[in-house]
Amino acid sequence: MGPLYGFALMFEGSHEAVPPDSPGAVRIEGLILDGDAAPLAWPEGFIEFWQGEQFARGRTDEAGRYSVVVRKPAAESTAEGAVLAPFFNVAVFARGLLKQVVTRVYFPDEEAANASDPVLELVPAADRELLIAVPDDDALCFDIVLQGENETPFFDF
Repeated sequence: MGPLYGFALMFEGSHEAVPPDSPGAVRIEGLILDGDAAPLAWPEGFIEFWQGEQFARGRTDEAGRYSVVVRKPAAESTAEGAVLAPFFNVAVFARGLLKQVVTRVYFPDEEAANASDPVLELVPAADRELLIAVPDDDALCFDIVLQGENETPFFDF
């Protein structure tokens, strides 16, 4: 996809679904790597996080890092009654992609919920950990690998 038009989609505070000082706010940050394991530096990529009424859009910096501020959502149930672990949908827009790729990020303090999440169970067991953020100082780290070794599992939708 390109030329990448993400510069026109950014606005003041677009990377914050909630104010950073609000109760329960958490920063999720990470690195986006392309198929050659090279960082996806701005202006080559941007990212969107959404769940319920929360939405954040951030861009990568010159080192391929992004950062968004969200509040962990409550668990939801499917129409069949299965309980979903708290998660965020994540879309990555990047050079070389015909359209965005979509994945999810789950929270590390939800071990029991993550273990029984019906969507996470669709991912091969060896790859599930790739969708769970990792605590890192005062943030959660969620790196995204677009292709190759440790490739992030992506979903069709």
